[in-house]
Amino acid sequence: MSAPHILCVGAATFDTLFKVPAIPATPTKVLPTACLQLAGGMAASGGAAIVRLGGRVEYWARVGDDATGRATIADLAAAGLELSRIRLVPGGRSTVCTILVDDAGGRMVVPYYDPQLDPDPGWLPVERIPQFDALLVDARWPAGAARALGAARDCGRIAVLDADVSPPGVLEELAPLASHVVFSEPALQSFAGAGPIEEALHAAATRLPGFVGVTLGAAGFSWLERGAIRHAPAPEVQAVDTLSAGDVFHGAFTLALAEGADPATAGRFANAAAALKCTRFGGRAGAPTRAEVEAFLRTSAA
Repeated sequence: MSAPHILCVGAATFDTLFKVPAIPATPTKVLPTACLQLAGGMAASGGAAIVRLGGRVEYWARVGDDATGRATIADLAAAGLELSRIRLVPGGRSTVCTILVDDAGGRMVVPYYDPQLDPDPGWLPVERIPQFDALLVDARWPAGAARALGAARDCGRIAVLDADVSPPGVLEELAPLASHVVFSEPALQSFAGAGPIEEALHAAATRLPGFVGVTLGAAGFSWLERGAIRHAPAPEVQAVDTLSAGDVFHGAFTLALAEGADPATAGRFANAAAALKCTRFGGRAGAPTRAEVEAFLRTSAA
């Protein structure tokens, strides 16, 4: 059986990661103990994780026609993503992001998205979406996400939305188009109302036609199935860097669904991939291989 072919659509970034003892609470100078520069973005990092886990990925995005954009493309190509459909926007400024990661694995993320970077998704070749086994989309390019999700819905493809905190109205537009919406905890409570996660999941499900779940960090993954809350706990690890853990989860979850896994199996697989990533500094560069995840699952189950 050939590896699933996944389409990822989102906003590409070029990230500078600094490892620091602690994230300062007041203005000061901080001397990092490590530094790494690499391309990122939620769907891009999820796609890179899929490749590491044995899937094939094509990535649709746009970057500025500048040195940063070219560096972004080169780095994502080195990660194994197929990039023939990335658009270089003349005169556009590529997205940059500075990230501090502290010794406890927490992070501070400061991205800059150029509002002049052409948001028009009309160039996306959505007629090709039936060729893919599944779709993973982030919410950082809403117009592109809506066009891709709508096309995936029309042809009955698995379409996973990485539903993170977004400007008002974005998730309300995108979530109904996805077959599977996997929220971050803050995004779920913004979308469905503050309160217990169980109540928020039920509230979200009344507004959405498909699968609804939520990532809970070290607490694992919860979802609604046949009206009941289900939960997959995350393996316990010593966190070094939580950056991109959610992206790795979404990538692993999408790949598992494309392989035919049920939500419980996909959730356990994605939890393990995300947990392993947290043990390594470097954002998406710490994504594990398929062999590592399978060995970790065997060990965790023993």
